[in-house]
Parts: sequence; structure tokens; C-alpha cells
Amino acid sequence: MNKKISTLIAFGLTGFTLMFSSGVHASYPDKPIRMIVTFVPGGGADVLARYMAKEMADVLGQPVVVENRTGAGGLIGVEAGLAAAPDGYTVTLISSSYTVNPSLYKLKFDPVQDITPIIKMSAGPMLAVTSNKSGIKTVAELVAAAKKSPGSINFASSGQGSVIHLANELFNQRADIKMTHIPYKGGGNALVDLIANQVDLYFAATASALPHVRSGKINAVAVTTPNRIQALPDVPTIAESGFPNYEATLWYGLIGPKGMPVDVVEKLNTVVNKILQKPSAREKIQADGAEPAGGTPIEFKESIAREIQIWGKVVTDIGIKPQ
Repeated sequence: MNKKISTLIAFGLTGFTLMFSSGVHASYPDKPIRMIVTFVPGGGADVLARYMAKEMADVLGQPVVVENRTGAGGLIGVEAGLAAAPDGYTVTLISSSYTVNPSLYKLKFDPVQDITPIIKMSAGPMLAVTSNKSGIKTVAELVAAAKKSPGSINFASSGQGSVIHLANELFNQRADIKMTHIPYKGGGNALVDLIANQVDLYFAATASALPHVRSGKINAVAVTTPNRIQALPDVPTIAESGFPNYEATLWYGLIGPKGMPVDVVEKLNTVVNKILQKPSAREKIQADGAEPAGGTPIEFKESIAREIQIWGKVVTDIGIKPQ
């Protein structure tokens, strides 16, 4: 009997707390929201952030101000965002690189427990592209060339330990091949050298590679997600090219500091989900070779935790030491 009464009291207090919390934040937002972007202005992440910021502002009735805070693989921006008050007025746009960083850096925070996940906004593949000089136009040709002469195929990346680097290393593991890694300081430089036939292969961000594929300057070999993309419907996936256990995704999403009010998180999640369902938003995101994502905060948190484990194993296997 006492146990039953205690349960009822606890339930009542929980309900009261939720009602009180909802009342406190019913006017949210009543001032501008800051969206920290951990990438440089003008890049794919920045373009998406500014588009979503405008759309969110139109719905929420308050400005959403984009602030670029770059450096240390995005950690400077993330740390600034997580240090803010957990009131919903500072959110941070992160990418799939966020799930690589725990294996590369000694973090000052727990990447799963010390955040408030809000929503994954978009997800899409990397595009495996080759130089015209290489003569490689299919996954089968790539694997055959790498097996015939191990180490002879050079693959570029946007930097040692970047998600693009690890996506290629994961493919090397799945295909049981050895290629030579050529790291660059940024994806732009890697793509320039691929076009100039200085390297053979690059797992590029789809949006940056698409114009050069369409102009015939480079070859689109495969996409790294399980499904083909609308922007290049004739380009197969790596999975359907003989490696069904391969998948690597580039995504962007919103997080906040730990301890954000539940009703504020739910409001932001609902608003962004509705924006992503708009035909204009879908068209905008698909034009860059990605798809609107959406979903719940819990789903986003679970995917972050899962990818941290996947990339952690790749980092261990190839022997990169944390900084």
C-alpha cells in the first residue's frame, strides 16, 4: 500500500514538474537564438546552417543568428556551444566529424552524455570519385587495380583522421586492399589535385564533387550510403558493388548544452522536422546530393553513440594516436 502511494506521489510530482516547466518556457523563444557552426563560411555546413536559420526564424518569430567558430576539427565551436547556458538560446551545428573526434582528441567533455541532442537535419553520402588519368570508373576496377599492385593507388583526404580519410580506410578494410593515403589541408585542395590527375581517388563531399562529375573532369564511381542519390541516379552504391557491409554517411545536426528543458528541445525538434518536410527544403538539400533527415532526439543520440564506436575501431586498426 505504501509503495503504491509513493508511486502515485512520485507520478504526481513528475506531472507537476512537467506542467511547471512547460509554463516557464511557454514563451520560448522571446529573444534571438545563436547557432554556432563549426565550419568556415561558405562551405556546405555553413550554407545549410544559414538556410535552416532563416526557415527556423520564420517559424519561431525570432532571429536565428549563425556564428562560425572553427578550428581543432570543430572542437572549438562545440566547446563554445556546450559552455553556453542550457536555455535553448545557443545551439550548435555539428557534422559526422563529431563522431570521429573522440578517437582523435582528448576531449574535455563526454560526447554523448554532455550534450542535448536535438535533431539530425540532413544525411548523404560521400562520392567516390577518380581522376581521368586513373582510368578507374567502377568499384570492381578500383579493387582489381589495388589488388594487382598494393599501394600503387593514391587516395586523397581532407586531412589525417578526417571522416573522409576514415571512410576510405573503412573501404580498404572491407575490400581487403591497400592504397596510399595522401592527406590534404582541406577538401578543396584534394579535389583540385584529383582534377589535375595528381591523385587517383577521393571520397568527396557530394555537393563539392557534383559540378566536376557533370563536366566530365572526374569520374563518379560510387556513393557511400546504402541507397543511390537523386542527383546521380545512375551511380551505384559501394554496398551494391560487392560490399554490402559498407556504409559511411556525411550528416549535419543540431545539439545543445547538457540539461536543456525538455519542452524547448521538443519545440526545436518539431519546428525543424516540419521544415525538413517542406518540398522546398527537400529540393534544396537534394540538390547537394543529400536527403532531409529529421527524427527524434533519442534517435540522433543513438546514432552518435553508434558512429563513435565504428570510427573508434577504424582509428585503432590503422594506428592513429589521439592528440
